[in-house]
Amino acid sequence: MPTTGRWTRDVVARWAGGLYLAYILATVLASLVGHIGLSDERTLRATISGDEGMFRVGLVAALASALLFVLTAWALATLLRRVDEALALLLLVLNAVGAAVQCASYLPLLAVLAQGDSAARLSGLTGPQLDGMAVLSVSTYHVGFVTAQLFFSAWLFPLGWLVLRCGFLPRFLGWLLLIDGVAVLGWFLQALLAPSHPALSYPLWAVGFVAELGLAVWLLFRGADPRAPSSA
Repeated sequence: MPTTGRWTRDVVARWAGGLYLAYILATVLASLVGHIGLSDERTLRATISGDEGMFRVGLVAALASALLFVLTAWALATLLRRVDEALALLLLVLNAVGAAVQCASYLPLLAVLAQGDSAARLSGLTGPQLDGMAVLSVSTYHVGFVTAQLFFSAWLFPLGWLVLRCGFLPRFLGWLLLIDGVAVLGWFLQALLAPSHPALSYPLWAVGFVAELGLAVWLLFRGADPRAPSSA
């Protein structure tokens, strides 16, 4: 039976699927509870100022999702490295850089939280000044979050290619991932070049959800075919 290190290929595949699914759930939680991710800037500002507890829960979920995403990439790189070790390393690096950029984008949001902290010594600022600082912080977060999507688009191309070539996963998953890479790139371009038309990205989000959830569910519940040889 083919193995990857100490574990069988099927076990690694199921771990990758479980981590991927956990990442997706944590991302959804961050968006629904803390409005971090796909929500608009106004809703996010309202959540920070009006329901700090929920925002903090969402922030923890968002940070946890970044860690889970890097672990997912590591598991997938481990699973697919015998197909092409250089491409497996590339997908891991691109994913890790994207996760780092995304985590860094959350830092300006802490400045909005600090407005309610007496230790921050912001009492000398007027209401409009505080509102302006909040708008600037959330806008900076949004640009950073969008920038991370460039790397999250790029990592899907080596991943999709490796899935296509591996021989132990369905080829349609590889094609879905390649299409997802184009969709995430389209979202990145829409957010920076046409920010006043967010509806353009809605179909792209749907493509990504189907592709990545499909891969996660397949890996977790079907695993990798232990009888199929790895294609070179």
